[in-house]
Amino acid sequence: MAKFVYRMQNILNLDEKLEEQAKMEYATQQIAVNEAEEVEEGLKKRRSDYEDEARRLREESLNVRDMVANARAISIMGDMIVQQHEVVEHEEEKLEKKRSALEEAMKDRKTQEKLKEKAFDDFKSELAMEESKQIDQLTSYTFGIKKQKKD
Repeated sequence: MAKFVYRMQNILNLDEKLEEQAKMEYATQQIAVNEAEEVEEGLKKRRSDYEDEARRLREESLNVRDMVANARAISIMGDMIVQQHEVVEHEEEKLEKKRSALEEAMKDRKTQEKLKEKAFDDFKSELAMEESKQIDQLTSYTFGIKKQKKD
C-alpha cells in the first residue's frame, strides 16, 4: 500500500516551530508586563503610606521639616508612578505586538495543516480510484478467463 508523504511537511514543521517561538516570546512579554504592573502597584502603595504618614504628622505635631520632606516624598512618588505607568504602557504595546505575531503564526500553521488534510484526502481519493481500477481489471480478467473456458 502506498504511503502518504506531504511534500510541504518541512514548511508545516517550520510553522509549528515559529508558533512555539511566538508563544514563548508572548509568555516572556506577559511576565515583563506583570512585573512592571507589580512595580507600579508597589509605588502606589508607597505613596499611600506617605500620604498616611502626612495625615499622621498633621494630627500629631507641627514639625515643618518632616511635613516638607513628606510632601516632597509624595511628589517624587507621584512622578515615579507616572514614569512607571509609561513603562507599563510600553510593555503592554510590546505584548500586543507579540500577540499579533502569535496569531499570525497560528494562522500560518493552521493553513498548512488544512493544506495537509486536503492533500491527504486527495491521496485517499486517488488510492481509492486506483484500487477500484485494479478491481475492475481483475474482474475483467476473471470474466475473460471464464468466457474462454466456456468457449
